[in-house]
Amino acid sequence: MTALADFVVQAPEVSAQTLAALAREARTLAIVPLGAGAPVAYRFPGVAESPELIDTAREAGCDAGFVPEDRRLDRVRVVAMDMDSTLITIECVDEIADMKGIKPEVAAITASAMRGEIDFAESLRRRVALLAGLPVTVLDQVYEERLRISPGATRMLAGFKAAGAITVLVSGGFTFFTERLKARLGLDVAVANTLGVEDGRLTGRIEGTLVDAQVKANTVRTLKQRLAGKDGLTVALGDGANDLPMFAECDIAIAYRAKPVVRAQATYALDFCGLDGALNFFR
Repeated sequence: MTALADFVVQAPEVSAQTLAALAREARTLAIVPLGAGAPVAYRFPGVAESPELIDTAREAGCDAGFVPEDRRLDRVRVVAMDMDSTLITIECVDEIADMKGIKPEVAAITASAMRGEIDFAESLRRRVALLAGLPVTVLDQVYEERLRISPGATRMLAGFKAAGAITVLVSGGFTFFTERLKARLGLDVAVANTLGVEDGRLTGRIEGTLVDAQVKANTVRTLKQRLAGKDGLTVALGDGANDLPMFAECDIAIAYRAKPVVRAQATYALDFCGLDGALNFFR
């Protein structure tokens, strides 16, 4: 027997025509608005789960997913998120490289790693090595001039924290940025790589343990074991292949503006809405 669940549809805007067409295909008996503002979201109760319905919604420019009855927001205990291109809109290493005039070279390595084509740890060492000699002041410049918080991130964090969850930033990026974001956004935990610095310049090396996909997953597993208990839920948000081991440790994985390999292994995908769309995938 096909499972029934709430079908949630959301987008920056949803036309009446799109909503009616999706409701017909879902064979729903009701359309329930979910709050006001952006994203615009609706819940169709008691719909048979179907990947084809999600595909139809995506073709119409909507994020969508099935939400079972027990997937309540008040059960969420840990929310872990990637930094670059997830919590923030940029890839910090690429922007640092731009200060040296080598952004295309570094960005190509970044993109290949995020698609899962090359090992993340090796790709990071290669990229960081190319930054050697840059004055450490460029990090401040990137933070102040280029780093932007992703749309909906502040509202998403507030919603999860109000439900009692701890918020965790687990990044293959750099502590220079994660620590500032932790203070700025009131995050509970931040884990990232430390860039080597000597005489005010980047050495081109990572100091200490390199935070790769497995370290991210191990961090989330430890927090889940300590905080989630028997009934708690753990949520992860990310965009790249190095987030997949972290996804595997969580109850709900949300791909944000993600590569196809990541979207295919996530519980939900946000391709059109901001990060606050994650809240609508819970009751």
